[in-house]
Amino acid sequence: MALRLSLRPRWRSARLGDRENLEKAWKRVRRNKGGPGVDGMTINDAKDYLREHWPSTRSRLLEGTYQPQPVKRVEIPKPDGGVRKLGVPCVVDRLIQQALLQVLQERWDPTFSEHSYGFRPGRSAHQAVAQAQRYIAEGYSYVVDLDLEKFFDRVNHDSLMARVAVRVSDKRVLKLIRAFLNAGVMEDGLVRPVDEGTPQGGPLSPLLSNLVLDDLDKELVRRGHRFCRYADDCNIYVRSRRAGERVMTSVSRFLTKKLRLKVNEAKSAVARPEERKFLGFSISNDGGERRIAPKALDKFKTQIRDMTRRTRGISLPQMIEELKPYLIGWRGYFGFCQTPRVLTNLEAWIRRRLRSYLWRQWQNGHNRFKELRRRGVSKFNAAVAAGSPTGFWRMSGHPAVQQALRNHHFDSLGLPPTPYGPTKLNRIEPPRYGPVCPVVWEGRRREAPPYPDQSPIVSSPVNQTLGS
Repeated sequence: MALRLSLRPRWRSARLGDRENLEKAWKRVRRNKGGPGVDGMTINDAKDYLREHWPSTRSRLLEGTYQPQPVKRVEIPKPDGGVRKLGVPCVVDRLIQQALLQVLQERWDPTFSEHSYGFRPGRSAHQAVAQAQRYIAEGYSYVVDLDLEKFFDRVNHDSLMARVAVRVSDKRVLKLIRAFLNAGVMEDGLVRPVDEGTPQGGPLSPLLSNLVLDDLDKELVRRGHRFCRYADDCNIYVRSRRAGERVMTSVSRFLTKKLRLKVNEAKSAVARPEERKFLGFSISNDGGERRIAPKALDKFKTQIRDMTRRTRGISLPQMIEELKPYLIGWRGYFGFCQTPRVLTNLEAWIRRRLRSYLWRQWQNGHNRFKELRRRGVSKFNAAVAAGSPTGFWRMSGHPAVQQALRNHHFDSLGLPPTPYGPTKLNRIEPPRYGPVCPVVWEGRRREAPPYPDQSPIVSSPVNQTLGS
């Protein structure tokens, strides 16, 4: 007998414990590279554990007596100050949540609003930004930027479970979801109970959050608003400031009274699109151009400065190897902007930082002269540059240093080039994207990027046990 999810309306029963579903869930958990939970079990440890204990775990699931372990509290700093609280489930709990997510999402997702883009298969942040740009180009040139205060920490459990019960009739499934919500949180070695919130870090949390905010989507559609929502980040587009202020008041009232959520008044505003950011981008007031938001640029530069600081003491190839995944990910996302000059300027700035790093590594005039000569700089120019007392950064722009360390030198070491393609508004055809799920990797938050996942599929170690 397998655990069945009897779903409404008119959906056939689906099996949570199916072998195919569980193997797919295991591959996803492995690919997300999550860190251990409160039990300290890593993904590699879970491989042997599941082979031995899966039959008993499966029996508890079928009987409706499975009890998840508490999640481990992890706090990460936010770019604008404060901390974001994450909850890291144990590996086995993540596997069960992922398997449950795959069954529920397949059936719930088609019922969600077309204006919702976050944590959904086939949808992405790029699509949300592109749609927002279209609204602005159509003349809806004021944005009502809504920020929900600590949304993931304040979802009411009873209200959430009432929405789940409308879609799921199997009491064992309802009990399992409630158990995940009430599993508790371990902080500083102590477990405390929780009566609200869906902790970020588990696979099931994004789906449940979309279920709660689906009521907001339907209300905005009923009112005829033009909006884009990505998780708890919602922008509504109107034609005037006065209309925006009216919408801000009425929607805030709806969120407070109907959904029991609180709007962060300090971060929410009615403004022109250029004055606000949406998913890392800002859009011109006429909708003709999308740009990388200033805060996103500042965060990028801060990260690059840290990774290329001159006191690191590693080789240049090693530094570029560490830079490569970050640059590919960042450019894969922000390459969607329509300001190629910004990207090319950033690339030039990174190369200059690398030249500055090498100049310091060469240490003294004798070594610098020798390295410049070895790279084809004339004797006179090499002597002038090597004997200059100018600082590292200014010397990185010196003609002799530029000649010795040309762009193709960094290309040969594997520094990724700036990708930029045609992205005019009338030519936007975003590809299909995989689901975006927040995960925690060795105590740090890593969000699977909203661009196509090219990670190889890892073979499942539980072929012999799961779903048998």
